[in-house]
This record gives sequence, C-alpha cells and structure tokens, in this order.
Amino acid sequence: MNLLILIIIFTAVGGLLSVIAAAVFLLLRDHHRNAVLPHGISFAIGALLAVAFWGLIPEAFAEVKPEQFQALSGTILAGILGFFVLEKLLIWRHCHYGSPDEYGDGGHDGDHGHVHGHGNTKSAGALIILGDGIHNFVDGVLIAAAFLTDVQLGIVTSLAVAAHEIPQEVGDFAILLDSGYSRGKALFYNILASLTTVLGGVLAYFSLEDLHDTLPYFLALASSSFIYIAVADLIPSLHTKTDIKTSLQQIALIAAGVFLICSLQELAHNIQPS
Repeated sequence: MNLLILIIIFTAVGGLLSVIAAAVFLLLRDHHRNAVLPHGISFAIGALLAVAFWGLIPEAFAEVKPEQFQALSGTILAGILGFFVLEKLLIWRHCHYGSPDEYGDGGHDGDHGHVHGHGNTKSAGALIILGDGIHNFVDGVLIAAAFLTDVQLGIVTSLAVAAHEIPQEVGDFAILLDSGYSRGKALFYNILASLTTVLGGVLAYFSLEDLHDTLPYFLALASSSFIYIAVADLIPSLHTKTDIKTSLQQIALIAAGVFLICSLQELAHNIQPS
C-alpha cells in the first residue's frame, strides 16, 4: 500500500477514534467516569514508554553512525527539556481552569495535566481547541516520520498516540462543555482539531521524505515527547491514590501497555510490508 495512504489512514483513524471514545466516555455517569479514567491513564503510560524505548529510540540509533550517537542523545534530552519549557509557555493548559478537585485524579486528564474547574469561559475553550490542534499537528509529523523510517514502527507509534489521545480528549471535551459549548459543538471542534493530525502527517510526508538524514532526529523528538508526557504529566496523576490495591492495578495496567506495544512490535517485524 502507498506510504502516503497509510499515513493518512493511521493519522485520521487514531484521531477520530480518540475523539469518539472520549465522547462516549463522557456519557458515563460521573462516578463511573472517574473510576475508569485512571485505568486508561495507566495503560497509556505503558504504551507511550514502550514505543519510546522499544521502538523509536532503537530505530533512531540504528539509522545513524556511531559518531552521531551523542548528538542523537542530546536531541532526546533537548526534547524533554523543550517540552517542559513549552508546557510552561502554553500555560493555558493549567492556569485558566479553577479547582483541581473536579475529578478524582487530582485534575489531570492524562495528557498535559489540565486542571479543570467551573469558571471557564468561551475564550478558555477556544484556547483548548487551538492548543489541541497544535498538539495533534505535531503528532501527525511524528507519526509520518515513524512511517517514513519503517511501516511497522509507524503503526505502533500511531497506536501509542491514540492511547494517550483518549484521556487528553476526555479532558478537552469536559473543558469545552464547562466553557458553555453544547455537546454537539464540543464534539465538532474536537473532531476538527483531531484532523490537524492528518494535516501534519501529509505535510511531513512531502517534506521529510527528501530529508532522510533528519528522520532519526524526528524519531528522537517523538520519543522525548512520549517520555515527557508519560513521566511528567501522566505518572504524577496516579500518585493521588496510594493504597495497595490501586497501586497494584496501576502497575498491572502499565505492564499491560508495555506488553501490548512490545508484542505488536515483535509481531510487526515478522510481517513484510506490502
């Protein structure tokens, strides 16, 4: 199958599925939603870390010469620090929303640690849509970079993106509703923002294909993004509950996320791309 078509399919399906899953998720009663969300976050942590350390980083290093290892490691480090600075600059993800106690997970929706409250405004909702669109565009670029390196790597990267997009979309959807948007409009704008993933993927396909030497560095940035999201944003939200039963469930679900991605990666390596 044509590589561009694969990129379009996986960037579109992943984004739309995450929006639909988030919309269905929000139809649940509050206590059911609060009970299920932390489990999804735990699974997403495992998936993100597995793709970063089992797929993206090894593939990036395999594509460069040994004398470039230090530069590639530096790219991962710079990416993690860069995402921290970016999150500080894009402070609307935190400061525009009120009480952190609206949700049982300490106000973290599972991606960029949104803090929710009831004092949101239309402008806050617009900022969420803008921020989500930019984030999804970058995801599209990273998915395309993975596909241009290896089809199997592109597939598991897309799965990992979808895994962490679902809790993000849940939080964004909740903020839009709290900002006064109807369910229909909130869903429409979330779908629109998710389509920027396709735009990022298509633009990256036409620009990155001619820049093969830069692909390992895009993979390194993708890994740093996944590591930062998992470690800085998702894991802290799990520490709000420290009882033994919950902790064991979290560990088991993180392990399940790792196992699924690693299994898919190994299976994919045994299948020749068409």
